[in-house]
Amino acid sequence: MTPSDSVQSSAPVSRIVLVTGPSGAGRSTAIRALEDLGYEVIDNLPLSLVPRLLEGGPQGPALALGIDTRNRDFSTGAFLDLLARLDEQDVELLYLDCEPEILLRRYSETRRRHPLAPAESPTEGIARDFDLMNPIRARADIVIDTSELTIHELRAEIDRWFGHAPDSRLALSVHSFSYKRGLPRGLDMVFDCRFLRNPYWEPKLRGLDGLSKEVSDYVAEDPRFDAFFDKVRDLALLLIPAYVEEGKSYLAIGFGCTGGQHRSVTVAERLGNTLANAGWQVSIRHRELERRAAPAGSGRQTGKNA
Repeated sequence: MTPSDSVQSSAPVSRIVLVTGPSGAGRSTAIRALEDLGYEVIDNLPLSLVPRLLEGGPQGPALALGIDTRNRDFSTGAFLDLLARLDEQDVELLYLDCEPEILLRRYSETRRRHPLAPAESPTEGIARDFDLMNPIRARADIVIDTSELTIHELRAEIDRWFGHAPDSRLALSVHSFSYKRGLPRGLDMVFDCRFLRNPYWEPKLRGLDGLSKEVSDYVAEDPRFDAFFDKVRDLALLLIPAYVEEGKSYLAIGFGCTGGQHRSVTVAERLGNTLANAGWQVSIRHRELERRAAPAGSGRQTGKNA
């Protein structure tokens, strides 16, 4: 099916996802994963045809549109203008991001030419790509950093964000992480847990993690824990319905500590379970634990729709 055929036969759709990001970051993999989830997929549709495709309002099958710098009439300004035109529709922007050095390694391994620098080194093409895409990244509803993800992990991440029931209006993800490795990208709210008592300094707890009852109980015994957790919980429960009213589809909450093994895991688990018990769909991710031992695509989803 050609883009023009798609426009002529298009029906209004219930959910629309624009998928973009720098070349090599995993956009094609994300598009295929969405197709496997039942989305109708159109890749490299000219920007000027997107409004015509989406005329009529949101109903019918879910739709994913792949857009990047190779699109025929692509420009940063045209993309931002498109987002402004679609502001009243239920359109979500998914941005696949990646560190430049990882992109360079991927191009070196595959020996592919960068589409923005076919006669030059991939370094030049990557730099041009980022110049064009950075303003668009700032408008994204969800950012997935693929720098350290395998193809299978990326597909699992797409499933976590987009595989939930279509009537679920807000998908929550709660993350734990280590400040040593920096903040995960795409977080909406971040809380620092390094003030809590650290199980690392207890020899019998050092080799465990925040998923264990021993560590969780130890962290929760900090006299500041209850007040901290209660305030974070109340803030989340206050803001989540407000985000729903604003039409936000995703909310990512992060908890960090020094090593990302104990305190942040404990708090993320407790908040994730609390929000799930309140009826929200929640995905809980522990970045450092997944890197250390978990199989590809690990992560747990809970909640009434999970």
